[in-house]
Amino acid sequence: MRIKPVQVKELRERTGAGMMDCKKALVEAGGDIDAASDLLRKSGQAKADKKASRIAAEGQVLVASDRASGRYTLLEINSETDFVAKDENFRAFTALVGRAVVQHAPASVDALMEVEVDGASVAELRQALVSKIGENVIVRRFSMLDSDVTVGSYVHMDRIGVLVELDGGSEELARDLAMHVAASSPRYVSVDDVPEDEIARETEILTAQAAQTGKPEQIIARIVEGRLRKHFDEVTLTGQPFVKDTDTKVAQLLAKNDASVRRFVRFEVGEGIEKKQAGFGEEVAALL
Repeated sequence: MRIKPVQVKELRERTGAGMMDCKKALVEAGGDIDAASDLLRKSGQAKADKKASRIAAEGQVLVASDRASGRYTLLEINSETDFVAKDENFRAFTALVGRAVVQHAPASVDALMEVEVDGASVAELRQALVSKIGENVIVRRFSMLDSDVTVGSYVHMDRIGVLVELDGGSEELARDLAMHVAASSPRYVSVDDVPEDEIARETEILTAQAAQTGKPEQIIARIVEGRLRKHFDEVTLTGQPFVKDTDTKVAQLLAKNDASVRRFVRFEVGEGIEKKQAGFGEEVAALL
């Protein structure tokens, strides 16, 4: 019987079981998702079924690399609580997944989950970890750099991770810039990287604000120009004051070292995940 990918996806989302396990269960159940779910539960592979719906907004960010091949990865894996994020089983799993990304270079998280490590897929290892620690665990995202130039990395308290790819300069400079990106959170390398629609939107907003002053158009134009420059200095790496020497802009530091930044990647644990905020009454009810 031919099983459609959408069926496998739905069963995987419902049970948290591995993709191949879901496909086998669907084949055995004749394509019946409910029956396949029951089969997985009976075999213990869907033990984490209810846990899979919990919000996992804690966790760990880590960097893994193979300098010989020039491959680097930044990875985020989430847990429900900070306590589990510090658990040795969780940390061993994140390290294993980091090595898997570097060695196999999967194209996506879904592809990563199918990578086999020591005879088991990453999905199966995740499932086993969830069953062991009693919390949901999500392999959320990763970013890879295959680079033939200098790459600097920095991880702060396992919660913020950065990779910076640098033309010229030195490894020390690349690491300093990675620390700067971690601390200052720029969104772009330079003004040249800011999308045209964002420039247009900011210009429109700042023009409307300046028009309220009632000043002549020429003055308003200069006000808008100055405010735009300030805004882009705040959101671009090259426009920001260097964290180790705030009298020097990053652009000046790069020029001094005859270097330029090709790109950077910054992950922060849980960013963009909406955490559930329970009221006091809900917390008491949950405890009871």
